Amino acid sequence: MLSRYEFLDLFDGLAGLPYGGEAVDQRTHALQTAAHAVAAGADDELVLAAAFHDVGRARPVAERHRGLPHEQAGAAFARDHLTERSAWAIEQHVAAKRYLVAVDPAYHDTLSPVSVRSLRVQGGPMTPEEAAAFKAHPWSADAVSLRLWDDAAKDPEGPVLTVDELLATYERVLRG
Repeated sequence: MLSRYEFLDLFDGLAGLPYGGEAVDQRTHALQTAAHAVAAGADDELVLAAAFHDVGRARPVAERHRGLPHEQAGAAFARDHLTERSAWAIEQHVAAKRYLVAVDPAYHDTLSPVSVRSLRVQGGPMTPEEAAAFKAHPWSADAVSLRLWDDAAKDPEGPVLTVDELLATYERVLRG
């Protein structure tokens, strides 16, 4: 379990960290994604996945997991500090974008220019076989929801969850 200090330090370390050309920094993006999850009625595990989905870009996590894509580094972090379900959703949020582009042609038009560019690097749309395998996973809907909250969390004026609210969520999940 992360201590309160470690938790706050991790999120404070995201403040000012660029988010690939988007209009928000990594901290705002994380807290907005979590706010969208709460607004959608997500359970605590998914709220944490939403908040931590890009934690693989945080300096201490990226340094510990050098060479891994951010979603894999984030999933490794989540397996150590969150739940397996949260870790899986974090690991699959990039795949969920590829899935959505493959199964919903209109989805592509909702992506930001930065997200469209990263889609190319991430492998583009899934093949029909990849999409079927992704959809067959029991937590695929979690990853898709996370992806949609991620896409919506790029507004400098958008809602954010407070770090204290997020910390309370983290403590509830760890208490079981």
